[in-house]
Amino acid sequence: MRIVRARIENFRLLRDVDIGFEQRTTLIVGRNNSGKTSIAELFRRLLSGGSLAFRLEDFSLGCHECFWQALEAYRADPMSADVSGQLPSIRLVLDIGYDTAAPDLGPLGNCIIDLNEDCHEARLEFRFGPKATAPETFFADHLAPLDDPADDRSRFFRNLSQRLPTAYTGALEAVDPNDATNRKSLEPKLLTTLIGGGFINAQRGLDDDTSRERDVLGKVVEVLFQSALTDDIDPERRTTAERLKEVVEEIQGDVHDSFNSGLTSLLPAFDLFGYPGLSDPGLVTETSFDVNKLLKDHTRVRYRGVNGMTLPETYNGLGTRNLVYMLLQLLRFFREYQAMPTSAGVHLIFIEEPEAHLHPQMQEVFIRQLERVAAAFAAQLNANRPWPVQFVVTTHSPHMANEASFESLRYFLSVPDGEGMRRSLVKDLRQGMEGAEQAVREFIHQYLTLSRCDLFFADKAILIEGTSERLLLPSMIRKTDEAAAGQPQLSSQYLTVMEVGGTYAHRFYDLLNFLELRTLVITDIDSVTPNANNKRVAVPVAQGTFTSNACIKEWFEPDVSPAQLLAKTADEKIRAGRRLAYQIPEEDGGPSARSFEDAFILANPELFKLGDGDRAALAYEHAAEQKKSSFALEHAIESTAWRSPRYIAEGLRWLAEGNPAPVLPPDAVAAELIAEVAGVDVADGGQPVHG
Repeated sequence: MRIVRARIENFRLLRDVDIGFEQRTTLIVGRNNSGKTSIAELFRRLLSGGSLAFRLEDFSLGCHECFWQALEAYRADPMSADVSGQLPSIRLVLDIGYDTAAPDLGPLGNCIIDLNEDCHEARLEFRFGPKATAPETFFADHLAPLDDPADDRSRFFRNLSQRLPTAYTGALEAVDPNDATNRKSLEPKLLTTLIGGGFINAQRGLDDDTSRERDVLGKVVEVLFQSALTDDIDPERRTTAERLKEVVEEIQGDVHDSFNSGLTSLLPAFDLFGYPGLSDPGLVTETSFDVNKLLKDHTRVRYRGVNGMTLPETYNGLGTRNLVYMLLQLLRFFREYQAMPTSAGVHLIFIEEPEAHLHPQMQEVFIRQLERVAAAFAAQLNANRPWPVQFVVTTHSPHMANEASFESLRYFLSVPDGEGMRRSLVKDLRQGMEGAEQAVREFIHQYLTLSRCDLFFADKAILIEGTSERLLLPSMIRKTDEAAAGQPQLSSQYLTVMEVGGTYAHRFYDLLNFLELRTLVITDIDSVTPNANNKRVAVPVAQGTFTSNACIKEWFEPDVSPAQLLAKTADEKIRAGRRLAYQIPEEDGGPSARSFEDAFILANPELFKLGDGDRAALAYEHAAEQKKSSFALEHAIESTAWRSPRYIAEGLRWLAEGNPAPVLPPDAVAAELIAEVAGVDVADGGQPVHG
C-alpha cells in the first residue's frame, strides 16, 4: 500500500498541481519560493492530528478574487444558489495504491467503494470548504457597498479573514476513481489512522549557541522512551523502559520518606500566627519526580571524551549533529509506527533541506543511504516485517538532486498567476523525460552526477564549449552589464554554467525545454572542408564548406555551410527559450573567426600583433599557437582591458533581457510575502508559510 499521487488545489502557492510519489523516495527540487515548503505544510496540517482549520492566508492569492465575485453575486441575488459554488475550497485528492491479494487492508477497506476489479487504487478527497451558512456569514453585513471601491474591498477581506474559521469546515470523502459522483463520507481523522506522518523541519534548532547549550538531540530520547512503554512487538524493549520507570518511582519513595521530612522542618513557625487552628490542616512538603519531565528537562545526549569526561552537543560540528538528529528522528518515527495500536497503511515522512550543515560528500551519502536505513530498521528492529514508509525530501542541494535518479525528481517552478501573484507548477521528470532516448537520459544523468551542476535551482543557464569560455565568462558578463547600465543585469540573476562541448549541447535540449529554463548556448562555428582524401579538415571560416559542430547541425541542418550560418538572423538563432551563439563578424561584412580564441583576437586586434594580410587567417594561426588554459588565465587575471567577442556579448544581452520584470506585491499582501521570503509566518507564531 502506498500513496501514488496527490492533487492539490488553492493551498498557498499550490493553486492547481498534481504530484506523483515514488515507491520509496521522492525528491522535490526547485528554486526558492517555488512551493516546496507548501506541500510539506499541507500534509503537516492534515497528518499531525491537530485542528484541520485553515486561515485566509492559506488560500492561494490567485483564488482570493473568487471570494469577491461571490460577494457581487450575493449582492445581485442573496437567494441565488450559485453563491456558494463560487466560494473557493482548499482541496487535497489522494490516490492510494493497494494489493488486492492482501489479506487485510485495514482502515483502507472502508475507503474502497468502486466495483471495478481492475482498479487497484482508492481515492480520498479532503476539502476545506464553505458550510451551507457561509454566504450569510460572509456577506450579510456587506449588502450595501461603500462609496470608495478600495475601502469596500479592504473592509470585506478584513472581515472575511475573521469569519472564515466559523464559515468553513473540513470534510473527508472516499471517491470512486471511475465515477466521481459515487462518494462516501468519512471522518476527517481517518486520515491520521490511514497515513502516519513524520516531519523533520528545515529549521532544526542546531545552530551554535555560546550562551547556553541547545540539547536538541536529548529531546528525542523522551519520545523513544514513551514509544518503548507501549511497544507490543519488542517485549525486551518495553521491559527496559518499565524498569527505568520503576527506578524513578523508587527514588520518589526515598525522597518522600527522608528528603521531604527534612524539608518540612524548614517551614516557618506558623503557629505564632495562630495557624494551624483546631480545624486547619498542617503543612507538609512533597517533592515529586515526573519521569517525562526528568527525560525532557534533565537528560542529555553527550559525546564520549577522555579521562571520564563527556562533551555536550554543542562541542560537535553542526553537520554531525544534524545527521545524528535526523537519524534519531527517523528511529523515533519508526518506533511510533511500531507502537500504534492499528498500524497505518502508509508512513509518509517529509525531510526538509537535509543538506543543512552537511558537506557535499555527506549529502550524497545521505540520499543514497536513506532507504537502506529504513530497511535496516525493519530487519533489525521489526523481525523483517516491512515498514511501509515513503520519504519526501525537499532540497536545494545539487549534490542530492544529481545523485538521485530522474524518476524520483519533482521540479517545482514558480510562474505568474495574475497581476502581482505567483503559483507553482510541478514538473514530474518521470513523465517529462519518458520521450527522450534511453542513451540521452543516461548521458544527462551521468553528466549531472559528475559535474554537480545546479541546473534545477537556477533561473537561467549558459552552455559553453570549454575551458577558455568558462574562465573568461565571469569577466564577459561583468563587461556586458557595464555596457548596458540601466538595463537588466545578468550578474544579479541566478545562473548555472555548464561546460558541455560542441558535441553534447543538443542532448540537453529536451531537459531544458521541460524545465522551461531560458538558456544561452555558446558554441564554435567549427568550419571544415574536404581534403584530397575526402576527409574533412579544419579551415578558416572563409574557406569552409561545412561545419563539424553537432550542436549547430542539429539546430539547423547537417549540411549547413559557414556562409549560410553567417547569414542567419537573430530570430533564426532562437528556439523554445534557447538562443544559439556562434562566431560572427565583429562588424558587418568583416571577417569571422572559427573558434573562441581567434574570435577573441579579432575582437581585440590592438592587443595582438597580427601584421598585414587576411585578419581572419592571421587570427586563426595565432590562436592555434595558444594554450587554451594559459590564454584564458592571462586575460582573466593579468591583461583585463579587452572587449568581449560580439557573438558572446549579443548572446549575454539576450539572456539578461529575458529576465521578467520584478513582481511587486499589492500592499495588502506585501508584509506576508516579506515574511514568506524569511520562511516564517508573522501572523501565526513563526510557522512556515507559502513556498
